[in-house]
Amino acid sequence: MKGNLAEALGRGSREGTIDWSAYRTQTFDELIRPDGEPRPAARRVVEYLAGLSERELAERKLAADLVARVTGITFTVYSDGRNVDRTLPFDLIPRVIAHGEWQRTEAGLAQRIRALNAFIADIYGEQRIVRNRIFPKFLLEGSANFRPQCVGVEPPLGIWAHVCGSDLVRDRDGTLYVLEDNLRIPSGVSYMLENRQVAKRVFPELFDTTSILPVDDYSAQLYDTLAALSPRPGTEPVIVVLTPGVFNSAYFEHAYLAQSMGVELVEGSDLFVGDDDCTYMRTVYGPQRVDVIYRRIDDAYLDPEVFKPDSVLGVPGLIRSWRAGKVGLANAPGAGVADDKVVFAYVPEMIRYYLGEEPLLPNVPSYLCHQPKARRYVLEHIDELVVKPANESGGYGMLIGPRASRRERDAFRKRIEADPRNYIAQPTLTLSTVPVMTDDGPAPRHVDLRPFILSRDDVYVTTGGLTRVAMQEGSLIVNSSQGGGAKDTWIVDVEDND
Repeated sequence: MKGNLAEALGRGSREGTIDWSAYRTQTFDELIRPDGEPRPAARRVVEYLAGLSERELAERKLAADLVARVTGITFTVYSDGRNVDRTLPFDLIPRVIAHGEWQRTEAGLAQRIRALNAFIADIYGEQRIVRNRIFPKFLLEGSANFRPQCVGVEPPLGIWAHVCGSDLVRDRDGTLYVLEDNLRIPSGVSYMLENRQVAKRVFPELFDTTSILPVDDYSAQLYDTLAALSPRPGTEPVIVVLTPGVFNSAYFEHAYLAQSMGVELVEGSDLFVGDDDCTYMRTVYGPQRVDVIYRRIDDAYLDPEVFKPDSVLGVPGLIRSWRAGKVGLANAPGAGVADDKVVFAYVPEMIRYYLGEEPLLPNVPSYLCHQPKARRYVLEHIDELVVKPANESGGYGMLIGPRASRRERDAFRKRIEADPRNYIAQPTLTLSTVPVMTDDGPAPRHVDLRPFILSRDDVYVTTGGLTRVAMQEGSLIVNSSQGGGAKDTWIVDVEDND
């Protein structure tokens, strides 16, 4: 980008306003075009920001930080070794996407989750996709998240992944790619909702003058999604959110969602399975039957009778209750078989196989290290690639080749050669940027986007999602657990703003 923003807008900066003249980025910027003009959907935001003084912007930033602290918007950062809760960094400047583009993205996400749910159901059923050699059998045999205990189960509506968070990234040419799908216990939606509340308090004028589509209905949509799983239709379901406890990194979200849906937040010790295979909650009034559990505990810790016998987080007999159809679980145990970065590469083929359609959203190109030709390429070009283990999350265990040392790259080569099925490599994309406010003025920082998709008899996609931002200059790591921050995401109807 080049040029002075104030000049590009055809106006002079009044004394004391932020100096945008030094703002430049080497990639696609979500707000500003390469010629310095604001993108159409972002015009009102950019004009407004260009007119704010340094003092006005500082006051708004202070207000946003105060709201975040008072609300308790926290996330545990593990990367510094201290494992302490910190307020999730929130940057004032929103990410803006035109409604027309979002409608195409929304359709692509809905298509994707339909295919993924069909895949999971098939894998625990007839395994047609394996028999027809679309999906390699040995990948299933080597899957860390395939649960034999789930074979033959038919959950309500045939849906396994009720809540999905798919990560999207935009490359320097403006193409929006799917980076990965999170189908086990995707987190972050509470931060999306809270970011909107903070933005409304900080920029009320913009919400009055700009057609920003709302996100407020997510909790109601989630409740309806969970209620559809109740084994007792026709009665008001008893729904609970199952948390590992206050020391979990996403505990804020567990409590937030339970409160916003008006349901109980419980730990494993609060539940038990009776002789009738029903699941009950301990209350001061005696046992109360539970119909649906939104579980935020990994499969391995969910039921010590079936998985880890020493788990104190889960509920003994819970899988028995679920298999008997006496309780609904979201996401269903075993859904993580599709939450595998190697399986991710086969999603376009799943869409063609199960839906008979062409994918609407492209995958980030991927090299599967179990394939000899691809593995040779990765080993020879590891300094150019991002290498990821198949089942890690939160940005852990990955290698960014261009920024790694020779020792780190050599260590990864050995890991790949020892266990090629467990690794996938992708090009180092130059992620799009959005301005953030620094002590030296506005500066570009890389972002991704995590929309949330709910599956029931229809598919609901959030209006936008959680924009995660790498707070460090030049960093591509946006994960909250690695010190990243967040922005509000505005889907703007451009025609209504003309």
